Amino acid sequence: MQAEKQACTGTFSAKCRDLLNRLDQVADQLQPEQRQHLRFDQAWAAALSGDYRKADALLQGILTESSDPNLRMQAAIQQVNLLAEQSRHEQAFRRLSQLIVPLQDGTGIHPKIRERGFNMASELYAEAGQYELASYYADQIFKLGLASPGYTCVDDQTRIEARFGGGQWQGIESLIRQSIDVCMKEHNSLYANGIRYFAARLYLKQGHAGKALALLQKNYPTVQRDDYPLQVPQFSALLAEAYWKVGQLEPSRQASLAAIAHGTSTPYAEPMVTAYRVLYLLDKQQGLWHQALVHHEQYMAAARGHLDHLNARSLAYQTVHQQVLAEKTQISALNKQNEILQLQQSLGQKAMLTSRLYTLLLLLTLAFIALWSVRIKRSQLRFQKLARRDGLTGIYNRQHFINETERQLRYCARSAREACVVLIDLDHFIRLNDTFGHAVGDKALRQMVQVCQEDLHSTDILGRIGGEEFGIALPECSLENASARVEQLRMAIAAVAWHEGATDVLMSASFGIATTARSGYDLHQLMIHADDGLYEAKSRGRHCAVVFDPTLGAHMDRMRQSLPSPLEIEPGI
Repeated sequence: MQAEKQACTGTFSAKCRDLLNRLDQVADQLQPEQRQHLRFDQAWAAALSGDYRKADALLQGILTESSDPNLRMQAAIQQVNLLAEQSRHEQAFRRLSQLIVPLQDGTGIHPKIRERGFNMASELYAEAGQYELASYYADQIFKLGLASPGYTCVDDQTRIEARFGGGQWQGIESLIRQSIDVCMKEHNSLYANGIRYFAARLYLKQGHAGKALALLQKNYPTVQRDDYPLQVPQFSALLAEAYWKVGQLEPSRQASLAAIAHGTSTPYAEPMVTAYRVLYLLDKQQGLWHQALVHHEQYMAAARGHLDHLNARSLAYQTVHQQVLAEKTQISALNKQNEILQLQQSLGQKAMLTSRLYTLLLLLTLAFIALWSVRIKRSQLRFQKLARRDGLTGIYNRQHFINETERQLRYCARSAREACVVLIDLDHFIRLNDTFGHAVGDKALRQMVQVCQEDLHSTDILGRIGGEEFGIALPECSLENASARVEQLRMAIAAVAWHEGATDVLMSASFGIATTARSGYDLHQLMIHADDGLYEAKSRGRHCAVVFDPTLGAHMDRMRQSLPSPLEIEPGI
């Protein structure tokens, strides 16, 4: 049986399925623990095929019946993976918190199982945005010498995913090349393509769409052959974006539709956001306005769902983390209480005074527990507030900006008051990043936000749409007043300057303005019209503000051929 299992390495191929089917037919002839190992392989196969209910039932059977502690640990690790893939985030982090101590201790656990456990922990923490923890556990595999032949490729992908998500770019390109070579030596095409996926994303971030397209085209047939449910839409969506960036419109549309077709089981995953965004941009570029509106709504719904899922994972981690701390505190307090009661009983009547002192100590301990509970509750409220904020600038993130703006627009519509929406794009931001580095680019974004906050009113809404793109909602504001305020903002941003070495860093921004008087109170339509105004501002040489006017329609085709949309968001990390 072991020899047959060793034939199933790398991807889960048809040959592997055939081997498991043949083993299942002779399961009655296997020893009890051999049948449990067969159950684990069948659970693995079911999980790769998306049959989570069957996989969970098989794993639960192993945890209940197997006498092998290493197999039970493997089943528990796989169970955490299943919970995470089904978006049962709080349960996944709760189960992980129970496994992490024995994994770190390592007593009685086979090194390969510890390796897979650290791998799983790194992936789950990365999904919750805890990239420092994710990198720690990924690096532990190599620091403790747990990386095993035939599995190093998987370890490398986990390490790359953690560093990519945390923005640790130094040395990542050489690590990607080295890791792909390892995967190919281990004949693991599934994880090799997982690493190539991050390589393609890196190329697109760096503006090398041609390199990304060549890499994706070369390896897409292997991805289709492996048919892993999560990987096919990832590659398809990136292909769509790469085709669009090099101007191949029809292949871009086909790749977007392929990503959506393969991603129906995960409607709010990052590939769906990318696919709908590309379809919207294609329709807009080709003048298919009705389709553009439909795809824009689907894009915003997918983006909203994706952000909700990211926030849910982050809040699940924080909730479980706080619960574990609270449980430890309660256990400690109960132990102290038991000790106090035992001492009280032993002292009896002759030690009444001492007993009263211990009672006072008990009351103080209980008061400490109450204060700690209040602190935990405040921490949970703080985490919920952080989930609404952009991590770099501290202003509203895209989702909360949309929610707050829609609420204000409903109020203005009921009272028949005019409101305006402004889209802002920092000019030549990519050139600024390439020239001075990401640290200076981040400083420029924070400087621009500071300038905007100084000129905005308390009822105005400022949010980061994505990258160097920002949005401002101006409720109860006329177009004339909005135009004057935007001009003041434009001049204030242009006045910002500082030194980097011997070079002056200067800033400017372009603005698109839309008003409810012309576009109505629907936020989708307001943002599309503000987007058109921003396109016109870019076409006029940047560093200006343009109010949307229906006459702009005659000029939009030429502009869309050369400029990216300010509604475009960077793929989530």
